[in-house]
Amino acid sequence: MLIDIIEIVVSVLLIVLAFLAINSKMLIKSVIFLSSLSMLSVISFIIMQAPDVAVTEAVIGSGLVTSLFVFTLLAVRKVEEKI
Repeated sequence: MLIDIIEIVVSVLLIVLAFLAINSKMLIKSVIFLSSLSMLSVISFIIMQAPDVAVTEAVIGSGLVTSLFVFTLLAVRKVEEKI
């Protein structure tokens, strides 16, 4: 019963964060929402008893992709400031 409530809450939060990531005007906020979405999907995979997929999503989705987006945004801003 408690697991069902947790699944529903995580699912609603996933949908809300996806909507916020798409509709955000600032790119850095969108990246933060995307990272949060990825971490919630890790929780969702753990609930579904798929720990190997959860670890992969945590490392690649939350860590690597988020850092790649942040470094790309910083590099673009530095180029824009020079122009």
